[in-house]
Amino acid sequence: MTVRPRDDPNGAPGGDPSPHCSRGDECRDERTAHRVREPYPGAEPYPERARAAQRITESVRGAEPGEIPGRLCAVAVELLPVTGASVSLRSEGMPVQLSASSDRAAHLAHIQATLGDGPCQYALQTGAPVLACDLTTGQDALRWPVFAQQATAAGVRAVYALPLGSDSVCVGTLDLYRDTPGALTERQLYVAQLVGAVMTVALMALPHGEEQETQSGEIWLSGLAADHDAVHQAIGMIMAQLGVGAEEALARLRGDAFARGRTALDVARDVVAHRRRFDRDRP
Repeated sequence: MTVRPRDDPNGAPGGDPSPHCSRGDECRDERTAHRVREPYPGAEPYPERARAAQRITESVRGAEPGEIPGRLCAVAVELLPVTGASVSLRSEGMPVQLSASSDRAAHLAHIQATLGDGPCQYALQTGAPVLACDLTTGQDALRWPVFAQQATAAGVRAVYALPLGSDSVCVGTLDLYRDTPGALTERQLYVAQLVGAVMTVALMALPHGEEQETQSGEIWLSGLAADHDAVHQAIGMIMAQLGVGAEEALARLRGDAFARGRTALDVARDVVAHRRRFDRDRP
């Protein structure tokens, strides 16, 4: 029996309820779910998908490399039933946040980087999509209890993290935030994957070295690199102050940030500026 798609009255037009996540149940991680799925054999292409692809193309047309992540985050919020989006690059220690659609989305990304835990962190580690459909209760809340508490306090009830890259290499994540619990429909997941696919192409095609200079004469990753360097410099200083290894220094940095209700990047900047020192005699 062929199951025909139907419209979803509570989300974006069209789509079957997603089999990857159901309300009140633990969302399943599927290593193949990040591949852009095509309609079932013999079906006509969904008009919404064509319109979504056209809108995504329009959003990045004429953009410089540094503008593309932000534009794609914005178009994801426009096309999907989510309230925020962020994109982060995989890196040693902590991920590097490239862009976010709002301050709240950026805050959620920083929370996960500080905790070293959460759906997006798990997607980075495994290269598999993570669809946490309800952070208020059930398996998702139990799986990441601290992050779930922080996210719900910020008004976020669901997070969908899609790995960027290929089956063998995960270069980052596209992270989508929603203020109500619920699953993405099949069509909505397809659109999210399409945004992720374009984001992956953009990231993989980034120029290197001196070629990163834009038309305005700025190195577009310079600000992000400065943030990343601040974290690494702070870790080195904490290692010297405490006589510990890099992993322990990062753990202490994260723990200090969480205890003070700040982000790891904020504390790292304080360490580098000598406003915060870690002593062996006290936390």
